[in-house]
Amino acid sequence: MTPDTALVLCRLLFDAAVILIWGSSAYLCALVSPELARVVAARLRWLSTAAIAVAFASTVAMLPLRTAIIGDGWSDMLTPEMLGAVLTQTDVGTAWMGQAVGVLLLGATVGLRSSYRQMGRAVCAALLLLSLTLSGHAAMNSGWLRVIHRINDGVHLLSGGAWLGALVPVLLILPILGRGALRADARLAVMRFSTAGHVAVALVLLSGAVNTLLILGGVPSDWSFSYQRLLSAKIAVVAAMVLIAIINRYVFVPKFARDHSLLPLKICVIAEIVLGLVVVALVAWFGTLQPR
Repeated sequence: MTPDTALVLCRLLFDAAVILIWGSSAYLCALVSPELARVVAARLRWLSTAAIAVAFASTVAMLPLRTAIIGDGWSDMLTPEMLGAVLTQTDVGTAWMGQAVGVLLLGATVGLRSSYRQMGRAVCAALLLLSLTLSGHAAMNSGWLRVIHRINDGVHLLSGGAWLGALVPVLLILPILGRGALRADARLAVMRFSTAGHVAVALVLLSGAVNTLLILGGVPSDWSFSYQRLLSAKIAVVAAMVLIAIINRYVFVPKFARDHSLLPLKICVIAEIVLGLVVVALVAWFGTLQPR
């Protein structure tokens, strides 16, 4: 395995873990009743803990891997001089320091009272996603255009992460729709997710289009570049996710109101989660490539 491949895998693990924490925590804080949020958070406890551990481990691994890529390969990975130079003299190092602080703060949320834990995790995960804008393709710009590009990147990451990460608690809430004392809260939570999802999807599509224009100056039409092929694949997968979300909201949700059939809703949510992971993997891959 080359350092480049190992870095892509680390990026995938980190991005998926932080997106899960950001989307699920923000959703439970903002759009779910406190009682239902406590029930869902308890069911998510092991997954949230695992996600924090993955975010920490992948962060620790990223700086040596970046150093190996900038240097002469695996032999430079743990060279103190190279590590110090990358850490203090590059945008990559600056971004890594911000990421490291964010991960430590995220880990510290396990010590918070349960009433504040989800809010703390949402804030830390949001900051971690924003830290990714410091070393992304926005760094290729300068001056005010770099600032605009980073802000747009931040909107894209937060809105996309909110949509994808919230799908996991939504999947856990679906079985409560038809039974139990919390079914009214569950129905309200699902409808709120649907409403917020419209906004998130609109922001994802708009900010994604702006990013493409800022990086490529147009649509990804030159498929001789791996970056543009992978970006095109990402656009196609996101379009599929949007189509599934529309079918779910305007076909299966009204159908559930008539016959209380949960299976189509579950299938759609699981399909969105799987496709979302494909998107995260593609971004982790082409984020390390030159666009043209």
